[in-house]
Amino acid sequence: MRDDQLPAPQPHACSVLSRELGEPLAGTGAVARAWLLVEQPGPWGRVAATESRLDPELGAELEGRTAGTAVRLALIRRVEDHHDSAPRRRRWFAASTHPRRTWLATGVVEYPTDLLKIDFAALDGGDRRAVAELEHEFVDAPLLGVCTNGKRDACCATVGRQVAVGVEALEAGPGSGSGSAYPSVWEITHLGGHRFAPTAVVLPSGYSYGRLDTASAGRVLAEARLGRMAVDGCRGRSTWPRAGQVAELAVREALGETAEAALDVVSVTQTAGDPEPAWTAVVEHEDGRAYEVSVTGSFAAVPRPESCGKADGTPLELRTDAVDKIR
Repeated sequence: MRDDQLPAPQPHACSVLSRELGEPLAGTGAVARAWLLVEQPGPWGRVAATESRLDPELGAELEGRTAGTAVRLALIRRVEDHHDSAPRRRRWFAASTHPRRTWLATGVVEYPTDLLKIDFAALDGGDRRAVAELEHEFVDAPLLGVCTNGKRDACCATVGRQVAVGVEALEAGPGSGSGSAYPSVWEITHLGGHRFAPTAVVLPSGYSYGRLDTASAGRVLAEARLGRMAVDGCRGRSTWPRAGQVAELAVREALGETAEAALDVVSVTQTAGDPEPAWTAVVEHEDGRAYEVSVTGSFAAVPRPESCGKADGTPLELRTDAVDKIR
């Protein structure tokens, strides 16, 4: 389907209102130290792990094994692969996002229950042995997951699919793409922050993005192939809590630093609670420099739906007050 055949979001849609209100993107990324992506074509329900063509008992078991960890489970499908038949073999990806333990593993399984061999605690800790019981390979080529789960939010189904289709077309062009045996662009289930649609995540780094279009999403993927992150449109690295995401992006902006592995958020301390929460974060550069970042939050003054169909809310917005070099 061409971009001009895909519907635009309605004027009252959550993503339109969020953009018009200038809601900040920094600090709105999903929080996950590690990700497990499971290929599942066909339709997805609102809770995709148990409402798709994947066996719901298996989906519930996989989701249950993430409990007590910072592993995020998501379903993926090849762009526009919405048919109902079950694939003969499913591809999976496991990613560790910490800048000192960043890796991406992939493989295929004939029996989805084989995914229960993954050690979720080890995956949470960035241990490559987490996938040792499965046939796998570690790969260097990043992937881009674009949220298209329309059962969660209409904006993701419209503008999200438009971006996924557009970037896949760019990847198919001459001189483009990673050259790997699998696609570099996938449709993915819920990433959070529907009002920032189109949203996407880059793995294995875990940087999430919002308000993308085809061109900007293509640049995000191209930069990731060079080991860099794109600052524009970035919501934060999923490795860090929300205040840590804001702090890291503030240091990047101050230094003009885009290397994915350059910064580590070594601590985040909350110094005040609601209604005006505050945090102090320490961000270290790989060259030894360190920065203390003051982050404060306030609840949005203008109510807006945080997702299409939901009642209006006042989401917490985070901002940076100061970035001070301490070493």
